[in-house]
Amino acid sequence: MAETFSDLIAAEDVLLFVNAAVTATGQREFHSGAHAQRLSLAFLHEYVRVNYRPVYAASLALDINDHNAVLIIEALLRTPRAAGPEEKRVEGRLIARRLTMLPPQRVYRLFRGLRAAGVGNRRTRAILREWLATRPDLGHDAVKYRNGLKSAARHFHLPLSSGTTASRTATSGTAELGDFLFEPGRRKRYEHGLLDAYRRAHFEQGALYELPFTVAEGFAVKHGIPRGAFLERMEPRMTRLERLRTQRSVLAGSAVGANGTDADSAPEARTDLTVMPLTRLALYVLSLAMDERMRRRAELTRALRTAARRAAGPYTGTWGRVAAVLDDSYSSSGSGEKRRRPLATALSCHFLLDALAAPGSYTPLWTSGCVDPLLVRPYGPTPLGTRIIDALDQAPDRLVIVSDGWDNAPPGLAGEVLRVWRTRLDREGRTSAVHLNPVYDADGFDVRRLAPSVPTAGIRDAEDLPALVEIAQFAEGRTGLAELRAYLDRRVQRFVDDDPFCRFPGGDIVPSAGGSTSGGSGRSRSSSGDSGNGGSTRDEILSEGR
Repeated sequence: MAETFSDLIAAEDVLLFVNAAVTATGQREFHSGAHAQRLSLAFLHEYVRVNYRPVYAASLALDINDHNAVLIIEALLRTPRAAGPEEKRVEGRLIARRLTMLPPQRVYRLFRGLRAAGVGNRRTRAILREWLATRPDLGHDAVKYRNGLKSAARHFHLPLSSGTTASRTATSGTAELGDFLFEPGRRKRYEHGLLDAYRRAHFEQGALYELPFTVAEGFAVKHGIPRGAFLERMEPRMTRLERLRTQRSVLAGSAVGANGTDADSAPEARTDLTVMPLTRLALYVLSLAMDERMRRRAELTRALRTAARRAAGPYTGTWGRVAAVLDDSYSSSGSGEKRRRPLATALSCHFLLDALAAPGSYTPLWTSGCVDPLLVRPYGPTPLGTRIIDALDQAPDRLVIVSDGWDNAPPGLAGEVLRVWRTRLDREGRTSAVHLNPVYDADGFDVRRLAPSVPTAGIRDAEDLPALVEIAQFAEGRTGLAELRAYLDRRVQRFVDDDPFCRFPGGDIVPSAGGSTSGGSGRSRSSSGDSGNGGSTRDEILSEGR
């Protein structure tokens, strides 16, 4: 059955929303302020929820960021009357599954927002109870996220009893948890070790070292404990990221740094970088000074390559010849809230693409001309057009462009190069191309694009690159709405462990009279292939461009 015009609009709107949900966080970007970001994102969420609610819920199964996942969950829970019984069941399962993937502080913040909005329906209470049941230790949450758990328990009527007789029964754990949150002076001691350590830490310095690091920090200040001594003693109880953030302070106060030796030469004093996620590791590398990156070149390179191979998984070495155009222009510095985030995405994509390409078949091209990825820094204009020509000269099987799309040296050259290449020199689609953009464009309600003939997908973490390239094929026009529905159906089924009741109701994707925001999205339904080489050269492209 041929696709109707409304089907095409629906597919465009779904892809537009997915791009925004992957990249946008409501924070200031290089080219737009935080208020514009939040306003644009709020409109897009409202538009998709009203017109395509099943798709809106199904996006929880995709690789969207935590900020947008929380916005989706809150919007679904605040508007239960807009969904039928089957949709509510699907939404409930998706929400419950996604909550287990979110950081606890975000979940508690979500339920504080629901409380402020006056939302307390039965479904919301049931979902919260289910999520709390999955928490490994509510006593730990009561100490580390005290206000969040207390607010949720009071508003959603959670069974945290504080009765006196219950403390001597089988429900003593729940009873003392209720007493800890609502009547902290009621008990002389607690059976739960963390709860009692929190009580003792008010007057006993040794007890604070039994607490989570972020909680113990406040008590250390209260007791006047020197920072260096506190960090050194707390080091065994820190998480990997906490240890990484405080690593230099620990080394500065240790004997390693005090005896004149190089603190960086003591690997036992540092966290194991090889187990860190790829994009987070790239952010850490970019936070280091240039001389430190050079001193630790072997360690940092080994860690980045190990993380990249882990992220590539079964796709390692399966992408053939790959050429990448990577944006390290000045705009990749991001903003105060997202410092160097676009550059970190490009750096992590560089190592991941190296792992995905066939051995010795990867060509990286940075816009600044840098040849050492460990020494990249945000600098200069964005000559994407000339770098794309250089990449196509390599006749790759795949061309991957990682950039915010602000081509300005000269403006528009990248789009013209890609147009000529696709329409004149590579009509058979021998080279597959995709543009991955880490920056949300608030004015366009989407990520900025280079050319209609090349699909664009939003990206935040390099680990999602293989899945995002798969999504980008829908924007390229090689697959239609039916394939997009089937893809979302498969993602939802995998996301909720193949629950047959969590079928994605794709047949309900019909745009309402509200219109569409996709008119200026620039997606073309031209065709492209995946194999072979482009055979494009610099002279051919430039002559066709003229």
